[in-house]
Amino acid sequence: MPTRRLTLLIEDKDDKILSSIQNNENIIQYWMSPKLKGQPREVNILAASDEMQDLVDKLQQKCAQEESWRMIISPVETTIPRPEKKEEEEETPKAKKTYGTMTREALYDQIMKGAETNIDFMILVALSTVVAAIGLITNNIAVIIGAMVIAPLLGPNLALSLGVTLGDRNLIVKALQANAVGVGLTLIISIIFALFVPYDNFSDSQEYLSRTTAGYGGIALAMASGAAAALSLTAGISSAMVGVMVAVALMPPAVVLGLSLGAGAFEHAYGAMLLLAINVISINISTKIVFMLKGIKPRTWYQRKKSEQSLKISAILWGVLLLILMILIYLWQYR
Repeated sequence: MPTRRLTLLIEDKDDKILSSIQNNENIIQYWMSPKLKGQPREVNILAASDEMQDLVDKLQQKCAQEESWRMIISPVETTIPRPEKKEEEEETPKAKKTYGTMTREALYDQIMKGAETNIDFMILVALSTVVAAIGLITNNIAVIIGAMVIAPLLGPNLALSLGVTLGDRNLIVKALQANAVGVGLTLIISIIFALFVPYDNFSDSQEYLSRTTAGYGGIALAMASGAAAALSLTAGISSAMVGVMVAVALMPPAVVLGLSLGAGAFEHAYGAMLLLAINVISINISTKIVFMLKGIKPRTWYQRKKSEQSLKISAILWGVLLLILMILIYLWQYR
């Protein structure tokens, strides 16, 4: 049974928080430091990973009246002896929890990193664009896969989905900015590439041509890959993200779009644009669905109301865009 450790630093004067910890049946074990004058009390809690979100929410509610407090959550590699798993209780009308082993706060911190538009982000975009362009021009799949893995374009889309799910306007704005900077920089560099490399050098490259067509199968692939990305994040399985990056790569179609525009091959550019749009729209739809099914939602009532509003708006927006995209694919295939 995977576990996590929560360290609570708090100035607790009436022991209400400590009594709530002692009475919480979902805690495997807890221990605390003695109360020292001028120092916060340190309370350490060991709990199952899938119980941690409930525990964090309850403690945040209890700590709201305190002047100063801090929670530190860290993974636990193993405990000896292993905690015994509780016997499954009989099903009750109460809804079951569906979220994964990562808390909402840990998931937010991890995804937030992918929405930071800093110098490292732009360098990675530039490098992956150059690597992808070389791979497409030379028809080298190994080089293209390398570009897929180092490209940071998936992160902003995951951040956008989480921001909409939580109704977090700050995260939504940062994700949109990172998306715009990432895709814009990719297009600029690849267009410049096409100005110095003759179109005849890559016009017959199979890797280039394969990304100038779009079909309904691409929607299914992007949907499945986006769902896999969200599931791997909520479950804390970061190693699975490499496969997702390759399966639903945003960099190659963006580079093909730039190369085609720079070479004046506008028909190929249109196909690459459709493929890029398929990936972006499908990822955002599927990841939002997974986050909702996994019970990722804001803690307070007010935040949940904001989240519901943003979810409705985004559902309409992405639904309309997906419908338009499917019509464009139909017209493209049967023109």
